[in-house]
Amino acid sequence: MENNTNWCQSAAGVVMNNGRILLVRHTYGAGTGLLIVPGGYAQYGETPRETVKREVLEETGIIVEPRKLIAMRFNERDWYAVFSSVYISGEARSDNDENSEAVWLDTDEALMREDVSDLSKKLILCALNDKSGLEILPYEGNPKNGKGYLYGTDSHRII
Repeated sequence: MENNTNWCQSAAGVVMNNGRILLVRHTYGAGTGLLIVPGGYAQYGETPRETVKREVLEETGIIVEPRKLIAMRFNERDWYAVFSSVYISGEARSDNDENSEAVWLDTDEALMREDVSDLSKKLILCALNDKSGLEILPYEGNPKNGKGYLYGTDSHRII
């Protein structure tokens, strides 16, 4: 719903399955024609994880579970959160609006192709790095502040 879009917050998912990465061919703006990781703007009241789940499903027909926060981009106007995401189910298909195709590519091939955006290549490398990323940690938070999540590293696994 356009009137519920928060144009200052966006999220994306780097979805991998059996050595392949899910990418969509962008149809507008500076990225027209390039393959990128699926994602988009949040809706008001939506968490970044919820945004990834909704956007990936809308754009590709794939159901995912976001796991680790692997990248954040900030500028004066907005922020962009990127999660490594686990494939749950679905067949890749284009939304025929924001993208003209949704494809699974071998990760090595995706990293070498000229039609994959530089940002998406960097995000794929972040997802492939086993040691990168912050995981959601159990945290009760303060109920009066609404939904909240704590991302960090599991201190039991730090070497």
